[in-house]
Amino acid sequence: MLTVVIAAVYMAALIPFKGFVIVPGFTEVRPANVLPVALGLLFGPATAWGAAFGNLFSDAFGGTLTVGSVFGFVGNFFSGFVAYKLWGHLGRLSSHEKPNMRSLPQLVEFVVISFVSAAGTAAIIAWGVDLLGLFPFSVFALIISVNNFLAAAVIGPPILYLLYPRIEEAGLLYTEIMDETLMPDVPAQRRDVAAMGLAGVCTVWLVGGIVIGVAVVGVPFGIPDAGIQLGTGGSMLQAVFGAVAFILLLGFSAFAGGWQPGNSATGDPPPTGRSD
Repeated sequence: MLTVVIAAVYMAALIPFKGFVIVPGFTEVRPANVLPVALGLLFGPATAWGAAFGNLFSDAFGGTLTVGSVFGFVGNFFSGFVAYKLWGHLGRLSSHEKPNMRSLPQLVEFVVISFVSAAGTAAIIAWGVDLLGLFPFSVFALIISVNNFLAAAVIGPPILYLLYPRIEEAGLLYTEIMDETLMPDVPAQRRDVAAMGLAGVCTVWLVGGIVIGVAVVGVPFGIPDAGIQLGTGGSMLQAVFGAVAFILLLGFSAFAGGWQPGNSATGDPPPTGRSD
């Protein structure tokens, strides 16, 4: 039920901005991209699925449903997935506190996670459209990463500042409503390694893909003055590089475990799941 609600909210937030086009038929200005990251820290897996389906439905109702929407589905799932997987597991960059945005270390950690989420989402979607021969990776990845990062980093902290205490008080945090047996049983050290691996792969994939596009494929950096021409993707090197990166993402994701309050410096008890 929560997934359906998140999907509906995300879709409703995306559709009004369909007119603010960046790449006709494929992407637009999307302040709603803050929701997968911010809500991911509140509702965990439900947010990932809600973001994936919400984006797909917004494409369908907004007239931008294409074969590239398949990669949009995966990319938006990742956007909601990575937030709760990384929080508390980024070594010295982690605040080891609840993500209620009451301290500077929390803000720093959230900005880092916003970047990783934007990088991974952009890389997945840009790899897909390049693989389909639609647009070059370097141009599309740059647009999506900047679009997503600015939305999450700027709007996300106020949302969490307002919502986290209320959701926590209502007992609706994913660590409280998920059955304990469904929580990943992964040692803390392995979760940290997996989280750093996820962050590293996302960053290297985004930066490496842009470098390949500019230095090897010969795509000009940035958005061309004449716009992006359809059918200019299809780099074999990008396809192989992206395939390796995607497999690594899947591997690190398998060992990643979500943040648990009992591991924080706040002294909160560990989650026990539902008692009913």
